[in-house]
Amino acid sequence: MKRTGFLVTTALAALLAFPAMARENYALLIGANEYPNLDKQFWLKGPANDVKLVAAYLTTAAPVPFDAGNVTLLSDGIEGAAAPTIGAIRTAFADLTAKVQPGDFVYLHFSGHGSQAPALNPDDELDGLDEMFLPVDIGPWSDTVGTVSNALVDDEIGTLLDGLRAKGADVWVVFDACHSGTATRAAPSGDEEVATRQLSPEALGVPTDAIDAAQTRALPKSAGADPRKRAEAPVASSGKGGSLVAFFAAQTDEVTPEKRLPRGAPDRVAQGVFTYALFEALAEFPGASYAQIGQEVLRKYSVGNLARSTPMFEGDLDNTVFSGEAGPRVAQWPATSTDNGLTIAAGSLHGLSEGSIMAVMATAADATEAAIGFVKVSAVETFSATTTPVEMNGKTLPEDLPKGLTLRKMTEGLDFTLKVALPEPGTAPADALAAALEALKAEAGPRLAFVAPGDDADLRLAVIPDSPRPDAIWVLPSTGLAENLAMTPSVSTGDKDAVSLGITMADLLSQMAKAINLMKLGAAVGEGQMNVEVDLLTRNPQNKTLRALPVNSEVPRLIPDDEVHVEAVNDNDFPVDLNVLYVGSDYSITHMFSGRMQPGDRLKKGLLRITDEAFGRDRLVMVMTPAKPQTPVENLGFLGQAAVDITRDTSASGRKGLEAALFEAGFGETTRAAASLMDEEEDTGPAPMILQFDLDTVPGQ
Repeated sequence: MKRTGFLVTTALAALLAFPAMARENYALLIGANEYPNLDKQFWLKGPANDVKLVAAYLTTAAPVPFDAGNVTLLSDGIEGAAAPTIGAIRTAFADLTAKVQPGDFVYLHFSGHGSQAPALNPDDELDGLDEMFLPVDIGPWSDTVGTVSNALVDDEIGTLLDGLRAKGADVWVVFDACHSGTATRAAPSGDEEVATRQLSPEALGVPTDAIDAAQTRALPKSAGADPRKRAEAPVASSGKGGSLVAFFAAQTDEVTPEKRLPRGAPDRVAQGVFTYALFEALAEFPGASYAQIGQEVLRKYSVGNLARSTPMFEGDLDNTVFSGEAGPRVAQWPATSTDNGLTIAAGSLHGLSEGSIMAVMATAADATEAAIGFVKVSAVETFSATTTPVEMNGKTLPEDLPKGLTLRKMTEGLDFTLKVALPEPGTAPADALAAALEALKAEAGPRLAFVAPGDDADLRLAVIPDSPRPDAIWVLPSTGLAENLAMTPSVSTGDKDAVSLGITMADLLSQMAKAINLMKLGAAVGEGQMNVEVDLLTRNPQNKTLRALPVNSEVPRLIPDDEVHVEAVNDNDFPVDLNVLYVGSDYSITHMFSGRMQPGDRLKKGLLRITDEAFGRDRLVMVMTPAKPQTPVENLGFLGQAAVDITRDTSASGRKGLEAALFEAGFGETTRAAASLMDEEEDTGPAPMILQFDLDTVPGQ
């Protein structure tokens, strides 16, 4: 005991003699917009806005404190910020590396163009190419040294990260740039801000034969590779010391866009889609793990139909973001009384919009039923909102308000309307669609709203003359970027009269709307508070052992004959109905399984086998419903392909809650290129808990 006491006393003496070193949080934010040595068509507008958004979040809303003096901005287009030249970037990293101490945290953000060039060290690159981030003083390709002048190559970035980690700092680096040279086509978007953050090697003067030769040399290394495996991360760090997490906006063979955000806001600005989605997720769930934030970003992509790229998430993903404390999703904020009403430090980034209803709580711990009144958001900005009182549920906000009020976000009604932008007029397919518009509207019903070319929309119709189907109307995401025409829906026009064209297009758009609405429901309901553990497993004919699918750290790739199984445990003290739906990349919906788990039950069930009928981004949606004993399993049979056809029935009479919402979403008969492993087809029911898992199906070798 004396020895123990001596050690404690010695430790206390040491603490008194030497003040504890507080952890510091640092950030280096880089936004490259205008490239003087490149044609103006390659200039960007969004990176500067990304840097402003990230800086504002870090210094005002982050779950850990970032002192403004520790946040360095390198971005053209921002007053007082230095230009992001190669020299400035290297100097900023050197200064930061000199300052950090063990236990410090460093956030790094790169927004701008990416590209590729033949690898300086071919043995280090599986595809024979170096990925590059392009500072604003990027120069031309040099045959002498075999690289692009002033490019920040992936190997150098890895070395810079190693330097920070060697000092004991934890590092989170985010790249909102892409490295693919894939060509894209675009429909009009109403402004010039929609662009992709990729620059083809040819635009930098890299000889095509040099790229081809580098990839040819790399072929033996990639031959026989498992198609389930994705490309390696564009930037790797081999250093030891502090932890590392890296987020990338897209795979190395994909592109990522920038467009004006937030959608529908009159003062929206050009913004990286990935950056905005990422910081929306952080604002709504600041105590999440990196893996959970990644899943939220993927869900926002699907709900908003924002992009078809697949972000990459690498590193210590189970850690809490910013090395902070784990916590629940944030849906309430302290309120301040002003002359204009109650205000909060949360805005559009936190999912609020004009008209949003919020409950006024006397204390943050009160149940929503104890609200002393309600307010409506009357004005909203990115990080703030102002509210005015409204009468609701028989309650009127009192004039004399107690101190310490909290405003809590209420569940908002879901808008199942799908906005579709029409194609630019002046081509034969567009004129044919214009002639079919009345038939299209009559067949589609009120859930599809058609807007002018370029207006803000969920989907964009376009004519692409140099496509494999020049007479077709193509259906593109909200950005208007056609990244892979092989997986892009289209309707031919030359073989149809106006009525049949309208009906065919209405059927396609309605089917897409049903799948998109299911994603909206999943995002709105979320994980809920039920205690149900769910894991996805896989096996194939070559390896029959069931093993976990890494759904929390990436979007798994599956090939034909791969199986997907579910293992679920009900740790609640009440029964739970588990139901599984499969949403295909072709916007189809297949009902896979329904069943009830009693308290303590562990369910192991094979769900599906991948076929070769369709490939692309699919989603497995699990719906969970608290159930009462001796009651039938909740019935969502109308979501499956064998359900009663309700497409033309607009009545939701007798339905309540989520079931009514699902009915109003307009789901109907669908099919999907996946074969059920079940012997029987069962019905399923609505639920207050919905989990979504993204899966990519790809061809086998």
